[in-house]
Amino acid sequence: MAAALIAVNVGMPKDVLWHGKTVHTGVYKRTVSGPRMVRRLNIDGDGQGDLGGHGGEMRAVLVYQLDSHRFWADKLGRDDLGPGSFGENFTVEGLPDSEVCIGDRYRIGTALFEVTQPRVTCYRVGLRVGEPQMAALLVAHHRPGFYLRVIEEGEVEAGQEIVKVSTGPEAMTVEEIDAILYLPGHTRDQVERALRIPALSPGWQMSMRTLLEQAQRGAATSSGSAGLTKASSAPPPAWTGFRPLTISDVRPESESVFSLTLASTDGSALPAALPGQFITVKIRPETDGSPLIRSYSISSPAGAGSYRISVKVEPHGVASNYLHGHIGPGDRLDIAAPRGTFRMSDGDDPVVLASAGVGVTPVLAMLHSLANVRSRRQVWWLHTARNSAEHPFAKEAGRLIAGLENARSTIYYSKPLATDRLGVDYTEAGRPSSERVLRLGLPSDADAYICGPVAFMSGMAESLVKAGLEPSRVHTESFSSGPSITPGIKGAPPAAPHQPSGPPGGGPTVSFARSGLSVPWNEGQDSLLELAEACDIQVQWSCRTGVCHTCELALLSGSVGYSPDPLEPPADGNILICCSQPAQDIVLDL
Repeated sequence: MAAALIAVNVGMPKDVLWHGKTVHTGVYKRTVSGPRMVRRLNIDGDGQGDLGGHGGEMRAVLVYQLDSHRFWADKLGRDDLGPGSFGENFTVEGLPDSEVCIGDRYRIGTALFEVTQPRVTCYRVGLRVGEPQMAALLVAHHRPGFYLRVIEEGEVEAGQEIVKVSTGPEAMTVEEIDAILYLPGHTRDQVERALRIPALSPGWQMSMRTLLEQAQRGAATSSGSAGLTKASSAPPPAWTGFRPLTISDVRPESESVFSLTLASTDGSALPAALPGQFITVKIRPETDGSPLIRSYSISSPAGAGSYRISVKVEPHGVASNYLHGHIGPGDRLDIAAPRGTFRMSDGDDPVVLASAGVGVTPVLAMLHSLANVRSRRQVWWLHTARNSAEHPFAKEAGRLIAGLENARSTIYYSKPLATDRLGVDYTEAGRPSSERVLRLGLPSDADAYICGPVAFMSGMAESLVKAGLEPSRVHTESFSSGPSITPGIKGAPPAAPHQPSGPPGGGPTVSFARSGLSVPWNEGQDSLLELAEACDIQVQWSCRTGVCHTCELALLSGSVGYSPDPLEPPADGNILICCSQPAQDIVLDL
């Protein structure tokens, strides 16, 4: 039987109430009659509410099959799943995901289309169908549907035949490529084949390149799917939970910053940390009180056998003042293993290391790694401090830079002291404005790594992009909760993290390390994601069913259970908060 266009479905975005939130979504489609013009970005009368996950040239038209409609009607016991029920623009007879290939071209009416990628896994299809697990079910049962790019604009109409014009290179089906990204068991050959398909959308190409890089690193250094999340790109933690380490040295670095060197209690060398990684410290100012949990970047060279962390003493910082006033050589602290994905790329491309204040610590470790191998990479060291009294590691960084063949340094003092020497202690007075950064003549193929206060990182990232660097090559590190990803959700910015409303739960304690909050688990919540949302903690998610791994993060201690089980397990030492519950007291990197 020839493939045919059964229905054309369109709909403009609208606001929908969901779990007490307002979702702006275009997933609700209505079937239209007569011819419709299909343009490069949309069918006339259609729109998307979240262009980050849907729409655009590579996702102009979503296709779903009548056969899948019939499958879900039987599977879910439903008789109300008509055309458009799965958010699709074209409901078609034929064109199964197991046969349609990425790069295939089809003519419908006077328009020509090309298959670019499977459907994006998103909670909104579950919102539309009324089945919260729908995003996971689509992948698990190999029925995602797919997107089309418009090669030639034209008119289409229900009832028209769908004519195949050409087959995509590699003949890789929608079902196969969907499984490569979202299900375990893919091979390196499959990933390499996918990368040979020019029609594959840029986002999926990026995921495939990351999977290939993961395969090249080898299974011993990574787990989980790096194609889904950067969180799985780091090696597994060197130990689970917290272990005691001994403080071997304490020394001042500036008027407000001091360093602690941590060593193993038995004198053995600690596992090497990657430059840019951090450790998490559990502090007990009161013996019977709740612990404070803080994360600090490692500033010492990799392979030193110990870890040096540097702490800024804040006027009202309980943890920093306790460490400064009550901890000394010989004391012990409970430490979680090095973590983090803020690390320097391999290769020979130029590197920009930019920092402000105590944010110098992770990029200093990167500078050490470059100096240790006598790298010939071009290195730009940009640091901002108030003055020489508040300039930690000035001599150490200067020595390392002097030992590198192609390194240059620019130091900005916002309020130099009368004794600070221009051209000796610092390069320029003031802050690194966009104009100043532009004057540096940074190469556009550089990778940049930025750490410091949020405003500094934001401003520096913007300046580097204006100077010609690719946004994807500008990386930042922050120890507060990261930026939220809550697709389609409208509303005011959340308040500061707080205890959830209502009576406290009676379950295990959930500690959010970056947010400085410990909360008893409440059985009324279905997942750790829901608990975090109840506390107004910045979270990241998309599918909410254990498919996309957007919510994947480090579990610093404890264990969790899953309901439902994720389709692909997270990386070793990580969890998916959208479908997990604490099995005991836990500490999350959130």
